[in-house]
Amino acid sequence: MASLSAVPCCPKCGFDMDLPPLHETQGALLSAQKQIEDLQAQVRLLNQKATAAVDRWADYEDELARLRSAVAAANSRAAAATAPPPPIEPQGPPSPSRSPASSFLPQGAANRISALLSPRSAKSTPDLKAQAPASPYQTPGGPRSQFSPAIPMSPTPSTDELLNALSREQSLRLQAEGKLNDTSREVEELSVQLFEQANEMVATERRARAKLEERVEVLEKRDTEKRRRLDKIEQAMDRIDRVRALIGETGQ
Repeated sequence: MASLSAVPCCPKCGFDMDLPPLHETQGALLSAQKQIEDLQAQVRLLNQKATAAVDRWADYEDELARLRSAVAAANSRAAAATAPPPPIEPQGPPSPSRSPASSFLPQGAANRISALLSPRSAKSTPDLKAQAPASPYQTPGGPRSQFSPAIPMSPTPSTDELLNALSREQSLRLQAEGKLNDTSREVEELSVQLFEQANEMVATERRARAKLEERVEVLEKRDTEKRRRLDKIEQAMDRIDRVRALIGETGQ
């Protein structure tokens, strides 16, 4: 009885085939699937980080809008506080009031009485003017007291605070933009790297699966060939047994 060869060979050409064992191929396939699951988990984690970065950027935008509105309101209040007051219009000289005596008299009688009294008042007026010293300053109740120059108002103490708030806002915005750019660049680089690794792992898994399927097909063909050979060997053994039986009968 001929012995069967244990070395794998091609059923068509007969050359020996160096294939890895089945358990090693299955182990490599399971390892590739596990690595793909790890890569998918990393991609989900990166997506969560990107979502958190977008949320932080929205919060920074809201804070900047609030600071801008506060600075604009403070600037408007400071401008209203530092604006010069409107000029006061001069008032005309007070209208001469009538004396109680003339108010009871008709207009013509009052004029005649004032004409009769005018020479005496004209004589006494120069003496009074000569005796009264000329005052270089007007009394506070005079009309010029209403045109006093406006006192310049000092800047409000909130201006420095507004400038500091504006500088802080600008620095916070620059920091937020820098962090967002760094995070976006890091997410893009990691995404590209992970996608490349995922594609490579998928390609490796496909190649391993193709090799495994090819090996299974080869083993199935080899099993079929072995069964066919065994059937032929069994048939040959049956014929040999029958021939021996016939020879033994004829020899007796």
